[in-house]
Amino acid sequence: MINVGIVGLGFMGKMHFRCYKAMKGVRVAAICDSDTSKFKDTAGTAGNIAGAEKPLDFTGIGLYNDFGKMLAETRLDAVSITLPTYLHCQYTLKALKAGLNVMCEKPMAMTVAECQKMVDAAAKSKKILQVGHCIRFWPEYAYVKKIVDSGKYGKVRAATFQRLSLTPVWSWQNWILTGPKSGGASLDLHIHDSDYVQYLFGLPKEVSSRAVQGPSKDYDHIVTSYLYNDGKVITAEGGWMMTPGFGFEMSFNIILEKATISYDCTKTPAFKIAPAKGKVITPTVAAGDGHSLELAHFIKAVSGKKTPDIITPADSLNSVKIVLAEKKSASTGKKAVIK
Repeated sequence: MINVGIVGLGFMGKMHFRCYKAMKGVRVAAICDSDTSKFKDTAGTAGNIAGAEKPLDFTGIGLYNDFGKMLAETRLDAVSITLPTYLHCQYTLKALKAGLNVMCEKPMAMTVAECQKMVDAAAKSKKILQVGHCIRFWPEYAYVKKIVDSGKYGKVRAATFQRLSLTPVWSWQNWILTGPKSGGASLDLHIHDSDYVQYLFGLPKEVSSRAVQGPSKDYDHIVTSYLYNDGKVITAEGGWMMTPGFGFEMSFNIILEKATISYDCTKTPAFKIAPAKGKVITPTVAAGDGHSLELAHFIKAVSGKKTPDIITPADSLNSVKIVLAEKKSASTGKKAVIK
């Protein structure tokens, strides 16, 4: 039995809770949150993706408002850090020092320096540190990764990714709309696609971005070109300045030499491949969503089983590095080099 703890009971904390509860051989042993009212009123936490709205049953689970006390009193194998971004580094370091495997929500941290501390601490502790870049595990995106790597439809010539949301007004103490605590939509939301671009194509040599400030007083809508030596055209757009009626959309169009692959979560069918020759294909993808699949990957690794190399701490650091370069480009009006 793998005993896990959850630190932070917001939208993502609830999502992790539901995913863990659905797994065999996993027990949620403890939950920690500074706001103890969340232990009584467990419904109503909203988010972009369904799955964390219904009340939770905490029977038999230790409930804490002090992380140190939770560590001292509960035998844990692993912990999910589902706190606001500005707290990721601090609590990840504490958990690793306590000898726990850590699943930390994305983005890894606010700065490259904080990310590096986390990478170094994980290496020193010899424990697992996985950051929650769930799009690498999202069935349609994972399927595309395999197609691109296989070369079945030739090389990618161009691709565009979009992630657009209504303004998130559901966070604890409105931290998500406080730029210094979340990094704005560019670091909190758009990083999903920046990370996926890295996953598909490797680190770009430069980025060129345009962005506008929004309710967080940081860049809350951003459009970026990722520049590679082979001339392919890769862009991504993300933001949370859409009006409430818009809802949420994640989508992509990928143009290869012999096919176009598209996905749009708002359409039916959402995912299709249009080959240069032949009929349009609607692929069958793995069951589940990115959250459940990434946590299953984490638990498998914690159990000592061999896992594919889908996400590393270094990848997560680089994703923060990319977005910070995008923000630099947006603020200067010039290309920014990824160093």
